[in-house]
Amino acid sequence: MTPPPELRALGRWTTRPRIPGSCLGVGVAFLHIHLSHTLPEAGRTPLTGLMFCALALFISVGYARDTRALRTLFALGEGRLPVTSEHLLVAVQEVAAIPGRSFWFVMQGWLGGTLTVALAFPLLAHVPWTEGVRVTVLGLSIGPLSAMLVYLMVVRRARATLERLVELGLSPLEVLAALPPRRMHIRRRLVVFTAIAVLSPSLFILDVAFTRTVTVVDAWAQATTPAARAEVMARAREGGGPPLGLISGLVTLLILGTAALAGTALSEPLRAITEDATRIARGEVRPPRVIHAEDEVWATSAAFTQMQVQLVQALSQLKRAGIQISSTTEQLVATSTEQEVGADEQAGALNATSATTEELARSAQQIADNAESVSAIAETTFGAAQSGQRGATAFLGAMQRMKEDNEAIAEAVVRLNKRVQQIGKVVEFINEIADKSDLLALNAELEGTKAGEVGRGFSLVAAEMRRLAENVLESTKEIEGLIEEVREASAAAVTVTGGGVRAVETGTGLAEQVSESLRQIVSLAGQTSDAVRIISRSTQQQQTGTDQLADTMADILRITQQSLNATKQVGAANGDLLGLAQDLRGVVERFQIHQATLRKGDGG
Repeated sequence: MTPPPELRALGRWTTRPRIPGSCLGVGVAFLHIHLSHTLPEAGRTPLTGLMFCALALFISVGYARDTRALRTLFALGEGRLPVTSEHLLVAVQEVAAIPGRSFWFVMQGWLGGTLTVALAFPLLAHVPWTEGVRVTVLGLSIGPLSAMLVYLMVVRRARATLERLVELGLSPLEVLAALPPRRMHIRRRLVVFTAIAVLSPSLFILDVAFTRTVTVVDAWAQATTPAARAEVMARAREGGGPPLGLISGLVTLLILGTAALAGTALSEPLRAITEDATRIARGEVRPPRVIHAEDEVWATSAAFTQMQVQLVQALSQLKRAGIQISSTTEQLVATSTEQEVGADEQAGALNATSATTEELARSAQQIADNAESVSAIAETTFGAAQSGQRGATAFLGAMQRMKEDNEAIAEAVVRLNKRVQQIGKVVEFINEIADKSDLLALNAELEGTKAGEVGRGFSLVAAEMRRLAENVLESTKEIEGLIEEVREASAAAVTVTGGGVRAVETGTGLAEQVSESLRQIVSLAGQTSDAVRIISRSTQQQQTGTDQLADTMADILRITQQSLNATKQVGAANGDLLGLAQDLRGVVERFQIHQATLRKGDGG
C-alpha cells in the first residue's frame, strides 16, 4: 500500500537532531583537546581517533534504536501498516516518548563512550592513567549538556510530528486518552538543567586550571636555579596557549543555546494556549486542537483542550436548545392565544346556558305550584263526591261544582302539558349544551396533553369540565324520564277529567241513577287525587333536579372562568419563556462557533 506523503521519512526526521547535538558535544571536546594544550601532544591524535570511532558507533546504534522505538511510525511511513486510528494512536505514544528516550540514550552513549575511550586511551597513547581520568571528567561534563541539547531539539520535532499524526484523523479526546498527563517532572528538569549549566563550564575551567597549575609546579620543581624558576613563572603568567576564556566561552554559548531552546520549548505551548484562550474570550470558538507539550505544561494543555471540547459541545447544545425553546415557546404562545379565545367563547356559551337553566328552574317552580293547586282541587272534588251522597240537592250542587272543578282540572292539565313540553325543549337544549361542553372539554384535554408539562393543569381542569358535562347529561336523562311520567299522568288526568264531565252530564240527565253515579264519582275522585299526588311529587322532583342543574351549571361556569384565568396565566408565562429563550439565543450567539466535523471521541 502507498503511505501518505506526510508520513514518509517522518521517523528519521523526528530523531535526526540527535546526530548534530552529539556531534556538537564531540566538537567541543575536540577543541578542548587541541586548544588547551593540557594533554600530551603524542596522545592527541589517538584520542581524537577514539572519539570519532565512538561517535560513529553511537550513530549506528542510534539508527537501530530509533527503528525499534518508532516501529509503528516507520511501518506507517513505509506503507507496511494501514493508516487507522489504532495505528496512529500507537505511533502517537511512541513519538511522545521519543524525547525522553533520546535523552537517556545520549547520556548512556556518552557514559559508555567516555569509559571506553578513557580505558583505551592510556593503552594506545602510552600516557599515565591520570589522563584517562581527565578524559572521563571531560566526557561527564559535556555529556549531560549534549543530552539536554538533543532532548530539547527532539522535543520540538516530536511536537511537529504529533501534529501531523493528529491531522490524519485523530480527535483531541483520543489523543488525550492515549497520552494521559501523568508525569510532573518540570521542576526536576529545571534543577538538572541548572546543575548542568553551572557544572559544565566549571569542570572545563577546573580541568584546564588544575592541569596548568600542575605543569607549572612540576617545571618550577625541576628548575634548579633562580633564573630558571623565574622563567617558568614568567611563562605561566603569559600563558602558553589560548586563554581559558575561549573554551569557557564556547561552552557558555552552548549552554545559552540550550537555554534558548528550553525557553522556546516552554513558551511555545503556553503561547498557543494563550492565543486560544484569547480567541475564546473574544467569542471566537474554533474546533479544539491538541497543543503538545511535556510534564506540567502538557497537563495544562490537556485540561485546556478538554475544556474547549466541553465548551464547544455545551455551546452547540445551548444553541440547539435555544432554537428549540424559541420555536416551542412561539407555538405555545400561539396555542395559548387560541385556547384563551376558545375559553372566552366557552364562558359566553356557559353564561347563556346558566341563564336558561335559571329560567327552567323558575318554570319548574311554577309547575310545582300548579301541581299543588291541582292536588288541592282533587282533594276538594273527593270531599264533594262524598258529601253528595247525603242529599240530592247537595248532589246536584256537588255535580255542578264537580263539572267546574273538572273543567279547571282540564285547563290545569293542558297548562301542565304545555309546561312539560317547554321543559322537554329546555332539557333537549341542555343536552345539546352538555354535549358541546363534553366535546369542548375533550378537545381542551387533548390540547393540554399536547402542551406537555405546561398544559397539565389545564388538562386536569378540562377533565373536570368533561366529568361535569357527563353528570349534566345524566341529570337531563333523569329529567326526561320524569317529564315522560308527567306526560303519562297528564294523559291519565285528561282521561279521568273527561270521564268526570261525562258522568256529571249523565247524572244531570239521569237523576234516578244519582247514587250509582255518585259512587263512580267517588271512585274516580279518589283516582284523580292519587294521580294529582303523583303529579305533585313528580313536579317536586323536577324542581329538585332543575335546581341541581342550575347549581351544576354555576359550578361549570365558575370552573370555566378559572380555566380562562389559568389560560391567561399560561399565555403570560409563555411570553416570559419566549423572552428568556431569545435572551439565551443572544448569549449563545456571542460565541462564533466555527463549523467542523467532530470526529469520533469528540462527544458528537
